[in-house]
Amino acid sequence: MDSEINITQPTHVSVLLNESINGLAIEPNGVYIDGTFGRGGHSKKILEKLNANGRLIAIDRDPSAIKYARENIKDNRFEIEQGDFSNLKYFVNERGLTGEIDGILLDLGVSSPQLDNAERGFSFSKDGPLDMRMNSNSGMTLKEWLSVASIEEIFYVLKNYGEEKFAYRIAKAIVAYRESDETPELENTLQLAQIIELATPKKDKNKHPATRSFQAFRIYINNELEEIKKVLNDSIDVLKKGGRLSVISFHSLEDRIVKQFIREKSRRKALPKGLPLTDDEVNSMTSKPLIKALSKAIKPSDEEILSNIRSRSSILRIAEKL
Repeated sequence: MDSEINITQPTHVSVLLNESINGLAIEPNGVYIDGTFGRGGHSKKILEKLNANGRLIAIDRDPSAIKYARENIKDNRFEIEQGDFSNLKYFVNERGLTGEIDGILLDLGVSSPQLDNAERGFSFSKDGPLDMRMNSNSGMTLKEWLSVASIEEIFYVLKNYGEEKFAYRIAKAIVAYRESDETPELENTLQLAQIIELATPKKDKNKHPATRSFQAFRIYINNELEEIKKVLNDSIDVLKKGGRLSVISFHSLEDRIVKQFIREKSRRKALPKGLPLTDDEVNSMTSKPLIKALSKAIKPSDEEILSNIRSRSSILRIAEKL
Protein backbone atom coordinates (compact mmCIF):
# COMPACT_ATOMS: atom_id res chain seq x y z
CA MET A 1 0.00 0.00 0.00
CA ASP A 2 1.44 3.34 -1.10
CA SER A 3 0.39 5.95 1.42
CA GLU A 4 1.77 9.14 2.87
CA ILE A 5 -0.29 11.51 5.00
CA ASN A 6 1.26 14.84 5.86
CA ILE A 7 -0.18 16.07 9.15
CA THR A 8 2.29 18.86 9.75
CA GLN A 9 -0.29 21.60 9.23
CA PRO A 10 -2.73 21.52 12.17
CA THR A 11 -4.86 24.37 10.80
CA HIS A 12 -8.22 22.82 11.64
CA VAL A 13 -9.47 20.79 14.59
CA SER A 14 -12.16 18.32 13.53
CA VAL A 15 -15.20 18.42 15.76
CA LEU A 16 -16.66 15.24 17.31
CA LEU A 17 -13.93 13.37 15.49
CA ASN A 18 -13.96 10.04 17.34
CA GLU A 19 -17.73 10.01 17.82
CA SER A 20 -18.47 10.62 14.13
CA ILE A 21 -15.93 8.04 12.93
CA ASN A 22 -17.10 5.45 15.45
CA GLY A 23 -20.62 6.08 14.21
CA LEU A 24 -19.59 4.86 10.76
CA ALA A 25 -18.62 1.43 12.21
CA ILE A 26 -15.85 1.27 9.62
CA GLU A 27 -15.20 -1.98 7.78
CA PRO A 28 -11.46 -2.11 6.96
CA ASN A 29 -12.11 -3.01 3.31
CA GLY A 30 -15.15 -0.75 2.90
CA VAL A 31 -15.84 2.21 0.63
CA TYR A 32 -16.48 5.52 2.40
CA ILE A 33 -17.28 9.10 1.48
CA ASP A 34 -16.19 12.24 3.31
CA GLY A 35 -18.59 14.74 1.79
CA THR A 36 -16.95 17.74 3.44
CA PHE A 37 -13.17 17.29 3.33
CA GLY A 38 -12.20 20.70 4.80
CA ARG A 39 -8.65 20.10 6.02
CA GLY A 40 -8.97 16.34 6.13
CA GLY A 41 -9.28 15.59 9.84
CA HIS A 42 -12.10 13.10 9.35
CA SER A 43 -10.60 11.71 6.15
CA LYS A 44 -7.27 10.98 7.83
CA LYS A 45 -9.05 9.17 10.66
CA ILE A 46 -11.05 7.06 8.20
CA LEU A 47 -7.89 6.15 6.28
CA GLU A 48 -6.27 4.97 9.52
CA LYS A 49 -9.03 2.39 9.88
CA LEU A 50 -9.02 1.09 6.30
CA ASN A 51 -6.86 -1.76 5.06
CA ALA A 52 -5.16 -1.96 1.67
CA ASN A 53 -8.48 -2.78 -0.02
CA GLY A 54 -10.41 0.06 1.58
CA ARG A 55 -11.33 3.19 -0.33
CA LEU A 56 -12.17 6.79 0.55
CA ILE A 57 -13.75 9.35 -1.77
CA ALA A 58 -13.73 12.94 -0.51
CA ILE A 59 -15.68 15.93 -1.81
CA ASP A 60 -15.23 19.66 -1.25
CA ARG A 61 -16.31 22.75 -3.17
CA ASP A 62 -13.46 24.92 -1.87
CA PRO A 63 -10.45 25.10 -4.23
CA SER A 64 -8.11 25.63 -1.26
CA ALA A 65 -9.35 22.38 0.33
CA ILE A 66 -8.73 20.51 -2.93
CA LYS A 67 -5.21 21.94 -3.13
CA TYR A 68 -4.52 20.99 0.49
CA ALA A 69 -5.74 17.43 -0.07
CA ARG A 70 -3.63 16.86 -3.15
CA GLU A 71 -0.52 18.27 -1.50
CA ASN A 72 -0.91 16.53 1.86
CA ILE A 73 -2.58 13.16 1.32
CA LYS A 74 -0.59 10.85 -0.93
CA ASP A 75 -2.52 7.59 -0.64
CA ASN A 76 -3.72 5.28 -3.40
CA ARG A 77 -6.86 4.51 -1.39
CA PHE A 78 -7.87 8.19 -1.45
CA GLU A 79 -9.31 10.47 -4.13
CA ILE A 80 -11.02 13.84 -3.97
CA GLU A 81 -13.58 15.60 -6.17
CA GLN A 82 -14.16 19.33 -6.33
CA GLY A 83 -17.85 20.14 -6.23
CA ASP A 84 -20.90 20.50 -4.05
CA PHE A 85 -21.76 17.51 -1.89
CA SER A 86 -25.20 17.68 -3.47
CA ASN A 87 -23.43 16.08 -6.46
CA LEU A 88 -22.82 12.99 -4.31
CA LYS A 89 -24.98 10.69 -6.45
CA TYR A 90 -23.22 11.82 -9.64
CA PHE A 91 -19.74 11.18 -8.24
CA VAL A 92 -20.80 7.73 -6.99
CA ASN A 93 -22.65 6.79 -10.21
CA GLU A 94 -19.58 7.80 -12.19
CA ARG A 95 -17.61 5.12 -10.34
CA GLY A 96 -20.29 2.45 -10.59
CA LEU A 97 -20.66 2.36 -6.80
CA THR A 98 -24.33 3.24 -6.33
CA GLY A 99 -25.73 1.14 -3.51
CA GLU A 100 -22.23 -0.02 -2.55
CA ILE A 101 -21.10 2.73 -0.15
CA ASP A 102 -20.43 1.60 3.42
CA GLY A 103 -20.60 5.01 5.04
CA ILE A 104 -20.97 8.73 4.44
CA LEU A 105 -19.67 11.46 6.75
CA LEU A 106 -20.89 15.05 6.49
CA ASP A 107 -19.40 17.83 8.63
CA LEU A 108 -21.64 20.78 7.80
CA GLY A 109 -19.55 23.44 9.49
CA VAL A 110 -17.26 26.02 7.95
CA SER A 111 -13.63 24.96 8.34
CA SER A 112 -11.27 27.03 10.50
CA PRO A 113 -9.04 28.04 7.55
CA GLN A 114 -12.10 29.53 5.85
CA LEU A 115 -13.12 31.41 8.99
CA ASP A 116 -9.60 32.54 9.79
CA ASN A 117 -8.74 33.74 6.30
CA ALA A 118 -10.05 37.31 6.18
CA GLU A 119 -9.94 37.26 2.38
CA ARG A 120 -12.81 34.74 2.31
CA GLY A 121 -15.17 37.20 3.98
CA PHE A 122 -16.68 34.83 6.56
CA SER A 123 -15.43 36.65 9.65
CA PHE A 124 -17.03 39.69 11.28
CA SER A 125 -13.93 40.20 13.47
CA LYS A 126 -11.37 40.44 10.66
CA ASP A 127 -11.56 42.88 7.79
CA GLY A 128 -11.86 41.39 4.34
CA PRO A 129 -13.91 41.58 1.15
CA LEU A 130 -17.61 40.71 1.30
CA ASP A 131 -17.28 37.40 -0.49
CA MET A 132 -18.54 34.39 1.58
CA ARG A 133 -18.53 31.94 -1.34
CA MET A 134 -17.44 28.42 -0.41
CA ASN A 135 -16.24 28.05 -3.99
CA SER A 136 -14.38 31.28 -4.58
CA ASN A 137 -14.28 30.62 -8.32
CA SER A 138 -18.01 30.77 -9.02
CA GLY A 139 -21.25 32.35 -7.94
CA MET A 140 -22.36 35.75 -6.67
CA THR A 141 -20.42 37.36 -3.84
CA LEU A 142 -22.16 38.86 -0.83
CA LYS A 143 -21.03 42.31 -1.95
CA GLU A 144 -22.70 41.84 -5.32
CA TRP A 145 -25.94 40.64 -3.74
CA LEU A 146 -26.10 43.36 -1.09
CA SER A 147 -25.59 46.00 -3.78
CA VAL A 148 -28.93 45.12 -5.40
CA ALA A 149 -31.04 43.33 -2.75
CA SER A 150 -34.15 45.08 -1.44
CA ILE A 151 -34.97 45.58 2.23
CA GLU A 152 -37.55 42.80 1.93
CA GLU A 153 -35.05 40.36 0.40
CA ILE A 154 -32.41 41.06 3.05
CA PHE A 155 -35.04 40.80 5.79
CA TYR A 156 -36.17 37.41 4.47
CA VAL A 157 -32.62 36.03 4.48
CA LEU A 158 -31.83 37.35 7.96
CA LYS A 159 -35.12 36.13 9.42
CA ASN A 160 -35.20 32.68 7.84
CA TYR A 161 -31.51 31.74 7.69
CA GLY A 162 -30.26 33.58 10.76
CA GLU A 163 -33.35 33.62 12.95
CA GLU A 164 -32.38 37.23 13.63
CA LYS A 165 -35.03 39.03 15.70
CA PHE A 166 -33.82 42.45 14.54
CA ALA A 167 -33.83 41.39 10.88
CA TYR A 168 -35.91 44.29 9.58
CA ARG A 169 -33.90 46.95 11.42
CA ILE A 170 -30.66 45.47 10.07
CA ALA A 171 -31.98 45.15 6.52
CA LYS A 172 -33.19 48.74 6.59
CA ALA A 173 -29.83 49.94 7.93
CA ILE A 174 -27.87 48.10 5.22
CA VAL A 175 -29.97 49.60 2.41
CA ALA A 176 -29.83 53.08 3.98
CA TYR A 177 -26.02 52.85 4.17
CA ARG A 178 -25.83 51.61 0.59
CA GLU A 179 -27.99 54.42 -0.76
CA SER A 180 -26.39 57.25 1.22
CA ASP A 181 -24.20 59.70 -0.66
CA GLU A 182 -22.16 60.30 2.50
CA THR A 183 -20.85 56.77 3.10
CA PRO A 184 -18.14 54.81 1.28
CA GLU A 185 -19.11 51.81 -0.81
CA LEU A 186 -20.12 48.76 1.21
CA GLU A 187 -17.41 46.23 0.37
CA ASN A 188 -15.73 45.01 3.58
CA THR A 189 -16.74 42.71 6.42
CA LEU A 190 -15.98 45.17 9.23
CA GLN A 191 -18.13 47.80 7.54
CA LEU A 192 -21.04 45.37 7.45
CA ALA A 193 -20.45 44.20 11.03
CA GLN A 194 -20.51 47.80 12.24
CA ILE A 195 -23.75 48.56 10.38
CA ILE A 196 -25.35 45.50 12.00
CA GLU A 197 -24.02 46.41 15.45
CA LEU A 198 -25.38 49.96 15.23
CA ALA A 199 -28.77 48.66 14.08
CA THR A 200 -29.06 46.18 16.95
CA PRO A 201 -30.78 47.80 19.96
CA LYS A 202 -30.12 44.97 22.41
CA LYS A 203 -26.76 43.22 22.61
CA ASP A 204 -26.03 39.69 23.82
CA LYS A 205 -22.91 39.91 25.99
CA ASN A 206 -21.92 36.38 24.92
CA LYS A 207 -22.40 36.84 21.17
CA HIS A 208 -21.36 39.47 18.64
CA PRO A 209 -24.41 41.26 17.17
CA ALA A 210 -23.36 40.24 13.65
CA THR A 211 -23.15 36.50 14.38
CA ARG A 212 -26.62 35.54 13.16
CA SER A 213 -26.53 37.91 10.20
CA PHE A 214 -23.20 36.59 8.93
CA GLN A 215 -24.51 33.04 9.32
CA ALA A 216 -27.63 33.94 7.34
CA PHE A 217 -25.71 35.59 4.52
CA ARG A 218 -23.31 32.64 4.26
CA ILE A 219 -26.17 30.13 4.09
CA TYR A 220 -27.94 32.17 1.41
CA ILE A 221 -24.90 32.85 -0.77
CA ASN A 222 -23.98 29.15 -0.78
CA ASN A 223 -27.53 27.72 -0.93
CA GLU A 224 -26.54 25.57 2.02
CA LEU A 225 -29.89 24.31 3.27
CA GLU A 226 -31.05 23.04 -0.14
CA GLU A 227 -27.66 21.38 -0.61
CA ILE A 228 -28.11 19.55 2.71
CA LYS A 229 -31.62 18.36 1.84
CA LYS A 230 -30.43 16.97 -1.48
CA VAL A 231 -27.36 15.14 -0.17
CA LEU A 232 -29.39 13.56 2.63
CA ASN A 233 -32.01 12.24 0.22
CA ASP A 234 -29.40 10.99 -2.23
CA SER A 235 -27.50 9.23 0.56
CA ILE A 236 -30.24 6.58 0.76
CA ASP A 237 -29.65 5.52 -2.87
CA VAL A 238 -25.88 5.65 -2.50
CA LEU A 239 -25.52 3.61 0.70
CA LYS A 240 -25.59 -0.18 0.80
CA LYS A 241 -27.86 -2.05 3.21
CA GLY A 242 -26.38 -1.50 6.67
CA GLY A 243 -24.40 1.52 5.45
CA ARG A 244 -24.02 4.34 7.94
CA LEU A 245 -24.69 8.09 7.70
CA SER A 246 -22.86 10.31 10.19
CA VAL A 247 -23.80 14.02 10.12
CA ILE A 248 -22.40 16.88 12.20
CA SER A 249 -24.37 20.14 12.19
CA PHE A 250 -23.56 23.45 13.83
CA HIS A 251 -26.77 25.42 14.13
CA SER A 252 -30.46 24.76 14.63
CA LEU A 253 -31.46 25.14 10.98
CA GLU A 254 -29.04 22.43 9.86
CA ASP A 255 -29.82 20.11 12.74
CA ARG A 256 -33.56 20.51 12.20
CA ILE A 257 -33.19 19.34 8.60
CA VAL A 258 -31.08 16.33 9.62
CA LYS A 259 -33.39 15.42 12.50
CA GLN A 260 -36.53 15.67 10.37
CA PHE A 261 -34.94 13.67 7.56
CA ILE A 262 -34.01 10.81 9.89
CA ARG A 263 -37.41 10.88 11.56
CA GLU A 264 -39.32 10.91 8.25
CA LYS A 265 -37.27 8.18 6.58
CA SER A 266 -37.34 5.92 9.64
CA ARG A 267 -41.12 5.81 9.81
CA ARG A 268 -43.56 3.69 7.85
CA LYS A 269 -46.13 5.84 6.09
CA ALA A 270 -49.53 4.79 7.37
CA LEU A 271 -52.89 4.85 5.61
CA PRO A 272 -55.94 6.42 7.28
CA LYS A 273 -57.63 4.03 9.67
CA GLY A 274 -60.84 2.25 8.67
CA LEU A 275 -60.13 1.67 4.97
CA PRO A 276 -61.54 -1.68 3.78
CA LEU A 277 -58.22 -3.18 2.62
CA THR A 278 -56.55 -6.55 3.00
CA ASP A 279 -53.15 -6.83 4.69
CA ASP A 280 -51.49 -7.39 1.29
CA GLU A 281 -53.13 -4.26 -0.10
CA VAL A 282 -52.03 -2.24 2.93
CA ASN A 283 -48.45 -3.51 2.59
CA SER A 284 -48.37 -2.63 -1.10
CA MET A 285 -49.65 0.90 -0.50
CA THR A 286 -47.48 1.86 2.47
CA SER A 287 -43.75 2.48 2.36
CA LYS A 288 -41.34 0.74 4.69
CA PRO A 289 -38.78 2.66 6.74
CA LEU A 290 -35.63 3.34 4.73
CA ILE A 291 -33.26 4.09 7.60
CA LYS A 292 -33.12 3.81 11.35
CA ALA A 293 -31.71 6.29 13.83
CA LEU A 294 -28.76 4.91 15.80
CA SER A 295 -28.44 7.75 18.25
CA LYS A 296 -30.10 10.77 19.71
CA ALA A 297 -28.25 14.06 19.39
CA ILE A 298 -24.60 13.55 20.37
CA LYS A 299 -22.86 16.66 21.66
CA PRO A 300 -19.18 17.39 22.38
CA SER A 301 -17.77 16.72 25.81
CA ASP A 302 -16.87 19.54 28.17
CA GLU A 303 -13.22 18.71 27.51
CA GLU A 304 -13.64 19.12 23.76
CA ILE A 305 -15.44 22.44 24.16
CA LEU A 306 -12.65 23.71 26.42
CA SER A 307 -9.99 22.72 23.88
CA ASN A 308 -11.96 23.88 20.82
CA ILE A 309 -14.57 26.57 21.48
CA ARG A 310 -15.92 26.24 17.93
CA SER A 311 -17.27 22.80 18.82
CA ARG A 312 -19.72 24.13 21.41
CA SER A 313 -22.77 24.24 19.11
CA SER A 314 -22.07 21.01 17.22
CA ILE A 315 -24.51 18.08 17.13
CA LEU A 316 -23.92 14.63 15.67
CA ARG A 317 -26.67 12.33 14.42
CA ILE A 318 -26.11 8.81 13.10
CA ALA A 319 -28.42 6.63 10.98
CA GLU A 320 -28.21 3.27 9.18
CA LYS A 321 -29.80 2.21 5.90
CA LEU A 322 -32.26 -0.65 6.26
